[in-house]
Amino acid sequence: MATGRTSRRAARQKRKMVLFAVEIIIILVMVAVLYVVMNKTSEGPKMISLDPENLAIPTEVIEKTEEGGTMHGYMNVALFGLDAQTENQLYKGSRSDTIMIASINRDTGDIKLVSVYRDSYLNIGPYKGQAEYYWKCNTAYSAGGAEQAVRMLNMNLDMDITDFVAVGYKGLSSVIDGLGGVYIDVGEEEVSHLNNYQIDVSSVLKSDYTPVRQAGYQLLNGLQATAYCRIRATAGDDFKRTARQRTVLKAIEEQAKKADLATLTKVFNDCIGDIYTSIDSKDILALLGNIANYRIAEEAGFPTEDLRTTGNIGAKGSCVIPRDLESNVVWLHQFLFGDEDYEVTENIKEYDSIIKAETGKYLKK
Repeated sequence: MATGRTSRRAARQKRKMVLFAVEIIIILVMVAVLYVVMNKTSEGPKMISLDPENLAIPTEVIEKTEEGGTMHGYMNVALFGLDAQTENQLYKGSRSDTIMIASINRDTGDIKLVSVYRDSYLNIGPYKGQAEYYWKCNTAYSAGGAEQAVRMLNMNLDMDITDFVAVGYKGLSSVIDGLGGVYIDVGEEEVSHLNNYQIDVSSVLKSDYTPVRQAGYQLLNGLQATAYCRIRATAGDDFKRTARQRTVLKAIEEQAKKADLATLTKVFNDCIGDIYTSIDSKDILALLGNIANYRIAEEAGFPTEDLRTTGNIGAKGSCVIPRDLESNVVWLHQFLFGDEDYEVTENIKEYDSIIKAETGKYLKK
């Protein structure tokens, strides 16, 4: 019986390791990816070129990316952290438990980050024999890989994303150590949870850990920062956890700007084998030398706080529901591109209507 309990505990620990390793990897990879400004080639490890014709970019959005349009001059990249444990699962069959959009203003160097909550109830595209299926958005990657996941973002958010980075399971807290750690302001209520997650991480990695002794602004090593990204037990749950991920990303950006190119190259090379992307690694490495020209200016989450709710949608489980998809998409375009007069496409109106119809009966009190 004890053996059974030990086995189950090991399985739970392995699952936790998968999730927080994925999240810290995506954060690390983003440090490199956010500084790419196109000029891609078709070579590189685990690369794929996505055909824009298959990515459901609305005609109206394409017009806005042309010169004079509100989306002109921006590069938008999708970033996925997967629960993949094998190389094959990088391509399809794993859920994207971390989803972010990085919008880069090529003129100013400002970067805006938006976490798309993994449980958001959206149109995920083909699934279970249906041409369109509404469920948690992190299922899109499992159903159709990077192409369907990017398509899902474009469909539901009126975006023009053609590039992505996806990463899978691998413990890379040592990469943060390669940057000398990161500075994080740890809250009083976060200390015990951070240390509890460290216990799980260290048992899986078979490594020692150093407990965080007090709250406050301090230097965290790789294991500590990884554990910090996993905290979801305090107020805010998964919403707060995604905010912690972005906090760590910004902290890594600060450390990366202090590092020399050799260090940054090593950080990137340490995780290159676990990356699946449409962006060539040579371009990423070549542009890391210009890291000082870019900065993470703002960050947020989608659906936005005052336009979302949560609820148990029958057999589909607990979901984050955009109370009004149209208003959320308008907010997103205001946030990313400063478009104060954005009008959503007809598809958004259709999806909004279906989301309300499918979730409304579960949300009524």
